[in-house]
Amino acid sequence: MSHELTYFLKVNIAIALFYAFYRLFFYKDTFFKWRRTALLCFFLVAACYPLLNIQEWVKSQEPIAAMADLYAGFMLPDIQIEASKAFSWKDFILSSLHYIYWAVCTGLFIRFFIQLTSIIKLAACTKTDYINGVKIHILNKEQGPFSFFKWIFINPDAHEKEEVEEILTHEKTHAGQWHSIDVIISELFCMICWFNPFIWLMKREVRCNLEFMADNKVLEHGYDSKRYQYHLLGLAHHKQVATLSNNFNVLPLKNRIKMMNTKRTGRIGRTKYLMFLPLAALLLIISNIEAIARNTERLAGQAVQPHVALTDTVPFEVVENMPVFPGGHQALMTYLLNNVKFPPEAMESGIQGRVVVQFIVEKDGSVNNPVIVRSIDPYLDKEALRVVSNMPNWTPGTQRGKTVRVKYTIPVSFRPSGPEEVMIVSHNNPTQIDHAEVVTIAYNNSAPTDPSTQVFEVVETMPEFPGGKEGLMNFLAQNIKYPVEAQNAKEEGRVIIKFTITKEGKVTNPHIARGISSSLNAEAIRIINTMPDWKPGKQRGQNVNVNYTVPITFSLNEKPRTEIENK
Repeated sequence: MSHELTYFLKVNIAIALFYAFYRLFFYKDTFFKWRRTALLCFFLVAACYPLLNIQEWVKSQEPIAAMADLYAGFMLPDIQIEASKAFSWKDFILSSLHYIYWAVCTGLFIRFFIQLTSIIKLAACTKTDYINGVKIHILNKEQGPFSFFKWIFINPDAHEKEEVEEILTHEKTHAGQWHSIDVIISELFCMICWFNPFIWLMKREVRCNLEFMADNKVLEHGYDSKRYQYHLLGLAHHKQVATLSNNFNVLPLKNRIKMMNTKRTGRIGRTKYLMFLPLAALLLIISNIEAIARNTERLAGQAVQPHVALTDTVPFEVVENMPVFPGGHQALMTYLLNNVKFPPEAMESGIQGRVVVQFIVEKDGSVNNPVIVRSIDPYLDKEALRVVSNMPNWTPGTQRGKTVRVKYTIPVSFRPSGPEEVMIVSHNNPTQIDHAEVVTIAYNNSAPTDPSTQVFEVVETMPEFPGGKEGLMNFLAQNIKYPVEAQNAKEEGRVIIKFTITKEGKVTNPHIARGISSSLNAEAIRIINTMPDWKPGKQRGQNVNVNYTVPITFSLNEKPRTEIENK
């Protein structure tokens, strides 16, 4: 589900929840100003709470800088490639609903624009006068009195003197308290969330409450309640200029008259409006519940650690500034590249797997107490421990400005017929390390070979496509085509193609490592053969040959995506 759709659904859920909350607690009281504030807060919170992402804050607490920097150098973002699709009723229905939604939104916006224009035009065309020091725009006899922002429209000749004074008091309340802002906000929400019945109910409550406020102000000025109510009934037949305005005789009159005769609510009842705060907080928590559930255990453990760290006996799992290998991540990769050796005994026996080594970076930066937390074979365990034990001193980790002891975990994967994988990550639970990112480091375990013919898997400076990663993604996106015969045969899946970038930058020897069909395989080969020359890779300052792997996923139900990675 896209972020936009998720946001949209959260807004509409909040509107439905807030309307139910309003009807349950605020509907019958007479705190009209408090009700107005609550209704505006409903709109504000509904629009903003999906954007307040606790998950981003939680992620900022994770010590993922090491993994991110290492991983970024070897993986490119997915590339979305257009492909023609067979007819699908599901796609047709979704597309139709999409067009219907925007058609209704457009129609509502046009109606809003017409109404707004008609009011502005009326204000410009009508004559103005002053009654009791109040500027008014004079209407014809068929139109009922109304206001819009600071404009007050009335036909004084159509009403008695006392009625005119009641109308002016009513409309001055709308104008002086900027009630038109509430009307505009509710109209905009209705245009966007028109399919949600609760937004229309919320809009009705906004309009009614504004009329309650203006009616209450008239009664506070000492006008006779019954006479005023009869006056409202007498104006019920007058024509409204536009629903955007605050009309003196706006319906439903029954509710307005009933509210005028309702006993005033006791002051203690205002305290119930504070219940809105926990409701808004609950929405925010539910909106981010996934991130909270995923990180609660880790954060709880982290919160206890600052106290025990002062004893210098219990090392930290996670700190504000994680330890750094001398020279940074690239230097750590180079160190592992040059020092890890595949034991001949293990190679002869065909033993392979992942050894997980955990060690402590002390306060002085020294590497201490390396232990195997996941064993594969004594020879592989011994090699992993040897490399870790011989590490130079690190820059120690810090917590609240003090150097502290920190645990670090390095899983090392050994495969006799291929490159070893080394992943650098600090983790509370080594059993979960399989799910983290992996950085592949290749080195030669056999006898020395001629560098001019040796083909590397990963080198210190990887080959670069003209224009960098963005240039490579653009090239693939613009040139890969979904073969028509494959679409007709409903062939889909993942084609993995490997090729070599020579020390001259030439793309050579493209071949299918995993195929699907002849047409899809041929398309993958074709696009690789059309590539321009690359900037060659380098190892220890010399241009070398480097292998590259490109998996391309073809899907009839989705846009094919291309993932670029080195293996």
